[in-house]
Amino acid sequence: MKTNFKTIGLLLFAITTLVSCDNSDNNDGDNNVILPATPAAFKSIREQGVKKNTQNFTITAASGVVTFTSAKGVKVSINGDCLMKNGTPVTGTVDIEYVELFDKGNMLVTNKPTMGLTTDGKKNLLISGGEFFIKATQGGVALQTSCSMSMIIPAALTDGVDNAMTLWTGRIDEAGELVWKQAKDGEGQNGGGVKGEASNYYVTFGNFGWTNVDRFYSDPRPKTSLLVDAPEGYDNNNSAVYLSYDGEGTNALAKLDTYTTAGLFSEHYGQIPIGLACHVIFVTEDNGQWRYAIKGVTVAAGDIYSFTLAETTVGTEAQLVAAINAIQ
Repeated sequence: MKTNFKTIGLLLFAITTLVSCDNSDNNDGDNNVILPATPAAFKSIREQGVKKNTQNFTITAASGVVTFTSAKGVKVSINGDCLMKNGTPVTGTVDIEYVELFDKGNMLVTNKPTMGLTTDGKKNLLISGGEFFIKATQGGVALQTSCSMSMIIPAALTDGVDNAMTLWTGRIDEAGELVWKQAKDGEGQNGGGVKGEASNYYVTFGNFGWTNVDRFYSDPRPKTSLLVDAPEGYDNNNSAVYLSYDGEGTNALAKLDTYTTAGLFSEHYGQIPIGLACHVIFVTEDNGQWRYAIKGVTVAAGDIYSFTLAETTVGTEAQLVAAINAIQ
């Protein structure tokens, strides 16, 4: 009889344990449960990346050419006599927001990859000599300029002078993605250009917003497209996938910018060289930090790469930036 009671007790304990485990798997408060990021949280952590990379300056309008020097030594010159607010010349104090991105780690956390539009409307990797954002405001109102602005960029920040570099302008599309388009003479309000001399790039440009010093990545090998499968619960609304090309240093970052009906991240332009050694990078948000995974691969035609949650790690923005910049 005691044996029967003991057996019944063990069965009841086992059932209780199973029920308890089952409930815990669906408990949002359980530390072992990893809930996918919300789109809002993923957007927010990227915005934090932009904010941390933003420098602030103050200049005086109607006082001739004013120059400020950035944290990395870039000299930016703006003619204060040319600043306009809704078509009216501006006087007094002007606030400047400035962003400079020279490495793929910070390009990733701000979601500012180096992907340029080709003449046939496709996108290809750009090798960057620096991505820049400049905004002038007065009393919270964005200003315009009727004159060209200029920058002197130390070439030491970009692995030396590359005379193939040209000027690109960036536009944020409907999906909130930055798209780079090569600036042409006579295009836009004031045009602009890039000239490399000695140890600097000398850049002129005509409009506030995003500006880039770039050239297209070139590789003669046959090309392909590739697909990436993110962990369960993650898509293009709450995560992203990037590519780092091995051997290109820290100043280039590609992105898989489309999402298929089958639920895969895609480079659908067929611009990835077959045989390319690269690293595929999955990123998302996790309780205010970054969750990410980095996978080294050699591209074959039509490759599909998969990430599992077990392959990811959680870290701070600084840890993620360091991990991405460490990719050679």
